[in-house]
Amino acid sequence: MQHFLKNLIETVMVHPIRIFFVLLCSLTIFKGNAQNDTSFNPQVVYQSGNVIITRLTPNTWEHTSFKPTDQWGKVPCNGLVVKGNDEVIIFDTPTNDTASEELIQWLKATLHVKIKALIVTHFHDDCLGGLAAFHHHQISSYASFNTIALAKESDYEVPQHGFNDSLLLHVANEKVMATYFGEGHTRDNIVGYFPSEAVLFGGCLVKELGAGKGYVADANVSSWFNTVKKVKAAYPMVKIVVPGHGQYGNEALLDYTIRLFEVE
Repeated sequence: MQHFLKNLIETVMVHPIRIFFVLLCSLTIFKGNAQNDTSFNPQVVYQSGNVIITRLTPNTWEHTSFKPTDQWGKVPCNGLVVKGNDEVIIFDTPTNDTASEELIQWLKATLHVKIKALIVTHFHDDCLGGLAAFHHHQISSYASFNTIALAKESDYEVPQHGFNDSLLLHVANEKVMATYFGEGHTRDNIVGYFPSEAVLFGGCLVKELGAGKGYVADANVSSWFNTVKKVKAAYPMVKIVVPGHGQYGNEALLDYTIRLFEVE
């Protein structure tokens, strides 16, 4: 033992610089591994009677507002905010102008960001019920041409810019994608995807775990499961899935929705 300690001391004295760099590299590797192992814990960062904002990942937030219904009571309705540097893009408005104004003011006052665009995922008022508030702030709105036509038929506020089957926007250098995969909850429903953090906004096409089929008056029930299969195949690396109503989760929500509507 004494011989070992003597050799160790001599080594340190003869090669102090080499030992220093070995220790430095070891600490750097340890720190990097520790950062990689640290997972982000979602948490509610704002809550009022009109809107709840939950931070899901470092650069995504779920916004939840409420729609009174006769059949299901006060229904929570979700949207998504994605951020790159000092810009954000929002999927779906809160259910009314009051809640939308609250979301807009929170984003500006708390995150200090520019709201670059709003993307509407289908024509129901739980997706565009607060669209007038965004237009009042001169925030550009996007939807598929199908959604725009259906919004006009329903006498709703109409999104400003249309696209066919897909839309690609950016927040800073990060991609923000909106894509149509087929009919389901409605014939115009699209999904949103934020690749940099693998977050999928499924909207009302995707159900929370344990949910029933819900409102299907405008649905294509027989095609629904196959459309969600296409979504799942398109995003194999997805980490977080946000449904139109209820609790967010992972790809298990896609599997659950497929089973719920699959034709036997």
